[in-house]
Amino acid sequence: MKRLWPIGMAVLLLGAAGCSPGPSTGSGATAAPSEVKPSAAKTADTKLSVQDFAGRSVTFPTVPAKIAALSNGEVDIIYALGGKVVGRPTSAGPAAVKEAAGAEQIGSTHGIDLEKIAALDADVVLGNHPLNTKDIPSVEGIGSKMLLTSANSIDDIKKQIELFGQLLRKEDKARELNESIDAKLKEIASGSTGPKPRVLLVYGAPGTYMAALGNSLSGDILAKAGGENIAADYPKLENYPQYAQLNTEKIIQSNPQLVLLMSHGNPEKVKDGFLKEMQQNAAWNSLDAVKHNRVEMLPSDLFGTNPGTRVLEALDRLKALLQAVK
Repeated sequence: MKRLWPIGMAVLLLGAAGCSPGPSTGSGATAAPSEVKPSAAKTADTKLSVQDFAGRSVTFPTVPAKIAALSNGEVDIIYALGGKVVGRPTSAGPAAVKEAAGAEQIGSTHGIDLEKIAALDADVVLGNHPLNTKDIPSVEGIGSKMLLTSANSIDDIKKQIELFGQLLRKEDKARELNESIDAKLKEIASGSTGPKPRVLLVYGAPGTYMAALGNSLSGDILAKAGGENIAADYPKLENYPQYAQLNTEKIIQSNPQLVLLMSHGNPEKVKDGFLKEMQQNAAWNSLDAVKHNRVEMLPSDLFGTNPGTRVLEALDRLKALLQAVK
């Protein structure tokens, strides 16, 4: 039995978590996000209080003017709501959200630059639950508040939109954005007929590959787009319960019609390395996906990370790939 064991996935997956698909669990079991309250509590003196995904009530004297975000999905949602950020995730390339290009780079969910956040005098830092729970004292120690969310499903993204809508007092715009997501999901569901294409969804880096499960964001997007995840029953990894160890024999047995790869960088190296690993099994070339040249690299700004409101684009991308199989 050929097994590919994930080596050094800690940094990769922590980057995906807020950055995820990667998982945003970071510490083992996935914590279910708290329900977002219908509206933020408001008082006559403009104070507002919101509840984050950790169940914490966070109060602000007024709508936060200086927002810092540790992952791109949150940045996208803030701008979609009509807001802006003063701090964004550190990136080696261009800003994922072009409007935020001028914002200071403040690190990521697995490495916060407190000095820069302090210099920005940020009112609030948008972090990951539970990954950034440990950073709350440090962030509050420099005079900022921390609001924790996560995105392990499309429903989680909708809850983020609702919560940030409360934070900015843009509830109507948040409702509009979520209605667009609901409409897209309804459109896809009504147009899905016949057998679901069998799909292997892989997240990795050169030499390190894992199967995305249904409780990951990418796995949820795949299911909502109308695909059948062949790894749905794979045993989850203890430290990363949204992912599973790849098993070549089980993959051969399931015979996927489409193989989709996700990565944060070096997409060609990831694809070449994955194919080299899989081709060690002579039966690999007999797979439908291989025979029909359907091993695809997914865009990193839409998969393997929280795309925010661009989840609509992610759904459309997967829908088109799945339709090409039918």
